[in-house]
Order: sequence, then structure tokens, then C-alpha cells
Amino acid sequence: MEENMKTPIYVIGHRNPDTDSVCSAVCYARFKIIITGERYIPKRAGHLNEETQFVFKNLGIKPPEYMRDVRPQVKDVDIHFVDGVDENISIKQAWEIMKKNNVVTLPIASDGILKGLVTIGDISRSYFEVYDSNILSVAKTRFENIVDTLKAKVVTGDTTQIVDSGKVVIAAANPDLMEQFINKGDIVILGNRYEAQLCAIEMDARCIVICEGAAVSKTIIKVAQEKNCAIIVTDYDTYTVARLINQSIPISYYMMHSEGLITFKNTDFIEDIQDVMAKKRFRDFPITDENGKYIGMISRRNLLKHGKKKLILVDHNERSQAVDGVDTADIMEIIDHHRIGSIQTMFPVFFRNQPLGCTATIIYKMYCEHNLVPEKDVAALLCSAIISDTLILKSPTCTADDIEACKKLAKLASIDIEEYGRAMFKAGSNIESRTPKDLFNRDFKKFSVGDVVIGVGQVNCMEQEEVQNIKVKMKDYISTVTGDNGMDMVFFMITNVLDGGSEVLCSGKNASATISQAFNVGTTDDSVYLDGVVSRKKQMLPAIMEALQQ
Repeated sequence: MEENMKTPIYVIGHRNPDTDSVCSAVCYARFKIIITGERYIPKRAGHLNEETQFVFKNLGIKPPEYMRDVRPQVKDVDIHFVDGVDENISIKQAWEIMKKNNVVTLPIASDGILKGLVTIGDISRSYFEVYDSNILSVAKTRFENIVDTLKAKVVTGDTTQIVDSGKVVIAAANPDLMEQFINKGDIVILGNRYEAQLCAIEMDARCIVICEGAAVSKTIIKVAQEKNCAIIVTDYDTYTVARLINQSIPISYYMMHSEGLITFKNTDFIEDIQDVMAKKRFRDFPITDENGKYIGMISRRNLLKHGKKKLILVDHNERSQAVDGVDTADIMEIIDHHRIGSIQTMFPVFFRNQPLGCTATIIYKMYCEHNLVPEKDVAALLCSAIISDTLILKSPTCTADDIEACKKLAKLASIDIEEYGRAMFKAGSNIESRTPKDLFNRDFKKFSVGDVVIGVGQVNCMEQEEVQNIKVKMKDYISTVTGDNGMDMVFFMITNVLDGGSEVLCSGKNASATISQAFNVGTTDDSVYLDGVVSRKKQMLPAIMEALQQ
């Protein structure tokens, strides 16, 4: 079923993904597959933090792959596949393949590796350019090509060799004159005259081409065998043979070699290749995969019909938090539990937003609404997400619905909520060895409040000593990121899960004053301890927004 679906729909969470974002993407994709039978693929928009890594490793589930950018790529276009041909086939064979497949460009490949291209223009050149009589040897033409082109029958001789010397001669003169222009290694085109045939063989011709299907005497065959001269017979007349024989030249003589080709990878972005294609007069461009294997051809015409990626956003609805290139994608659905943000869609979409502690709770509700029981691994992922987002059901964001869902999912997954939650947070709190940059980007989101752009990051710790160590490490770093990506203020929460409070570092114009007003506390060295504040979504962000509006 999946192989037959042309356009997948990607289910993806926010940048700097947390456990809820990643688990919800996997579980909602599974849910959509069950109820629609279509192709939904979970993705993540950033690297997994330690807590989320613990969840997937502990459950033995492969996490979704990383999707850095959702702009349309070459692989989203209808790539025209044309079988690669061998470089030794003749111009005539190449032309027949082009006619059959209605193409103007043939890829030349060996074991899947692109070696070059031959075009309809190259074929035309072989007809209209004037070549001397040595062209077959110059082009290293195979005797097999000559036999095939002339639809000839081999009477005697080895036709597996290559023409690497000699010229093509039409024996229209009498034998006395023929001796003056036939040299060793030549290919001689002649008729049914016994004397001319014998003369050509005696002059050490490499091959004689007998026209109009004339019979060959046993004497001529015997002499030819003694002189290692091949004999082929064709039904064509002399004029036709003379006209066709150059079509036996291998396409390697005309092809553009791979070193001079403009190729694209199937992962290249459409907008990046459009300018290149516009500046070149080529009709088709070859496409290779990540390993350099040829997979097809693309033309400018294909780009007119390129498809946008189709997305379902989970655990966010703000453009600043979405995967790169989201503006170029078709957003099909949004499943979230945060405030309504700045994301825009081209057409109405299914948007489910509920004031719950976790997106995974919403997804569990959707399972129940369809009378579906989550499989054990899905239940474990959903339960992990709720435990993470609600701080083991202790966060002020946690609702009765979250508690009920978490308990039912824990039973399905055979999970002890308290014990498993502590193991999760312990794995996630092993962060003191991380660089300040890693810590800052671990769980960081941007928000817009009017004309003000603020950033709020958060890490969870299990001990107060760890909180203080991270505070010292991050104190100088946080001032360096203000102004990045247009941020006016930055706040960094170091949350003690067990004590239920957060040390908050702040940076930016009026950041200290804003947090002082928001929580009615004083700040020291651009930091403040907020007792009972553990939620960015329900406590930190609303208070800051209210202070900014005032």
C-alpha cells in the first residue's frame, strides 16, 4: 500500500523537539494510517534530547528520521525514468530506443553509475556532418554494431572484435584499380562479383560486406578463413549500405561525458536548481541519488508541476517553531495544546487545539473517539509524552484528562508512572557535560508578542546542585544570543522537577524589568528564582505576555 501512494503526508513536531513533540508525531501518524489507510510518515525537526532518546531506546522503538527542511525537492517532482544504456551501442540503436520511449536524451550508465548522455542533437550530427572514411576505426566501432546496423548475416570470421584501424571502401572499380586503394585492415563494400571479392581478401581486407544478399562461394569462404577476413552479407544495396554504415558508430564517440554534465541529486531543493536550469539550454538533466546512482531525468517542464510537501503539525502552531520551509508546504492538520500562534494556511484545515497538559492526551482522546485501543508501543509513547510534559503529573498544566489518560495508557503499556518518570528525567538531566549552546537549544521556543519577539528555553534537573552548576555555565552565554534571529528578549528556565521551582536567567532590553513585573519579584544579576513556576506554557509565557502588554 505504501509503495503505491504517490504523495506521503509527514507528521512533524516543532524545532528542538521534546518528548511530547516526537512521540505525538509517531503516534498520530500511526493513528492516521489506521483510520485512512493512507501513507503518513512521522518526522522530527531537530535532534533528540537525552530524555527522548531514553524513551525510544528503553521501548525498543526506532525514532522518526530528521527532516531539516520541507521545501519541495527534486524527489517531489515526477522524475522521468529512462533506462541507462551501454556506451557501446550504435547510433542506430540509440535512435530506435529514443523513438520507442519518446525521449530526446539517453543516459549512458554502467552498474547504475552515470557515465554520460547522448541527445537527439548528437544523433542528427552523426547524419549531417561529413566524416572521412576512417571514422569507424577512429570511433572504435564494434563489428557487432556493423552487423546489427546492416541487418547482416555473418558468413565467416570473428565479429566480436573492434574496428581499430583501416577505412571503409566501396569497391566499384575493376580488380586492377581496387589494388591501388585497398589497404590492410579495410572494410570493403562490394557486390556479387567473384573477382572483386577475391581481390579484397587478397589485399588483406579485414572484412568484406556483400550487398543484395548475394551468395558466397565456398572458395571465397575458404580463402577468407585463411586470410582471417570476415564476410558478412546484407540484403541492402550498395548505396543503402554506404549510407547506413556510419550509424554503427558507438554512442561513446558522441556522448557528453559525466565530468561535463550538470546533474542534480534527488534531495536538491527545487528553488536551488531553477536558476541553474534556466541558464542552460539542455532539454533534460540527469538525477542521481545520495550514493551517486542514476535514477532518472528531469526537465524544466517537470518543475512546473512540482508538488508541495504535505504536513501535519503536532505540538505547535507557531511559524517560528516550525520546520524550515513550512511556508512552502501544504499544512493539512494541526494538533496542539498551546496558545494559537502565527501559523497561516492556504486553505481551511483540521485544527484541534485543547487546553490540556500534553498533545499526546489529545491523540489518546482521538483513539478513544474512534473506539480504538492503542497498541502497547503506542500506549508507551503516549504515556511517556504525558509524563514528560506534566512533570510526572505535577505540573500546573496537568488536567484531570491528562491524569486519566496517563493512568490508562500506563496500564496498557505496563508502566509504573512514578518510577518510569524518575528514570526518564534522570536520563534527561544528565546535561552538565553539555556545552552552553547545546543546553540553550535543547528545548527552546520563540514567541511573538505584538512587535516584540521573545525566546524561552528550558532544561529540567533533579537536584538543586545541578541547577546552580547550569546557572553558572549559562550566565555569560545567554547574553550572546539576544538579537539572534530578531529576538528582543531571552529567558532561560532551569527547572528543579522535584522541588517545583525554576531559576530563570534573562537577557535583552527590559528583560529583567519584564520578569520582575510579571512575577512581582526582584532580580539579581539578570536572574531570578521563581518558586512554584515549572511550566513555560501555562506560567512563564502568559505572565511575560501580560507584563509586555501592560
